[in-house]
Amino acid sequence: MPARRIIYALADSPRFTGWVSRHGMRWGFARRFIAGERLEEALGAVRELNNTGLYTTLDYLGESVTDEAATRAAAQTYCDMLATIAETQVGASVSMKLSQLGQAINDDLVSENLRVILSKAVELDNFVRIDIEDSSTTERTMNTMKRVRSEFSNVGVAVQSYLRRSEDDIRELNKIDAQVRLCKGAYKEPPEVAFQKKTEVDEGYKKLAEMLLDDGNYPAFATHDPKMIEHIIEYAERNNIGPDRYEFQMLYGIRRDEQVNLIQNGHGMRVYVPYGEQWCPYFMRRIAERPANAMFVMRAMVRG
Repeated sequence: MPARRIIYALADSPRFTGWVSRHGMRWGFARRFIAGERLEEALGAVRELNNTGLYTTLDYLGESVTDEAATRAAAQTYCDMLATIAETQVGASVSMKLSQLGQAINDDLVSENLRVILSKAVELDNFVRIDIEDSSTTERTMNTMKRVRSEFSNVGVAVQSYLRRSEDDIRELNKIDAQVRLCKGAYKEPPEVAFQKKTEVDEGYKKLAEMLLDDGNYPAFATHDPKMIEHIIEYAERNNIGPDRYEFQMLYGIRRDEQVNLIQNGHGMRVYVPYGEQWCPYFMRRIAERPANAMFVMRAMVRG
């Protein structure tokens, strides 16, 4: 898609991303997808969502950290976040990227930092989701997930349906009773690694969703696509799988009406709520997923 290629090119432009980083929060257009730069702002968004019956997962944005001290600081931030969730009694779990915990340094450091977070989550009766990143990290992320899953039951991982390897990953994760969040995928990947056609990605999503409904442990279906949602509900009903055995997830700021509609119709619904100063890469991926979203950024640039 030409529009998506343009957005990916803009995402690689320091001039453009610098402009977005400087003005996105001040002018407000980034707040459509980002709850704020501070935890206090994100908690305000979480409370509003909780008040409408929606659960949430909080993500402290940051990725590709290459300084060991910074990875330990990120782990401590997540521990502090879990403590604040318990203290304020908001309805939220947490999500994080392993590159934030030192994946660019070594996997032992990642596992060490992750165990610190998981131990805190166990202490506070909470849950941790490992986000998935680009395909260069997928194998190591899956291996880390398998290692910690043998020690902790309060951890899950995301899987991207557009990756050609994902069917095998789902089988392996089902075997260890891992909780999986299934999403389509938001990174630019080559054809040998990921399906490129929307029809292929959609069919892959449906197949993996069925595998998770049949054999998974409380899967989470991260999608805003009405056809995917309809397929999952119909398949579950046809196979006598109750809505208490899975949930839907959506991104903060997207399809808010459908989020509430799913809750009102008896389905579990969790909103992914990101916050933090390092929000620009996440923001650009949201724009690339649906190029029409770029229009409000362009209008902001014109106003500026």
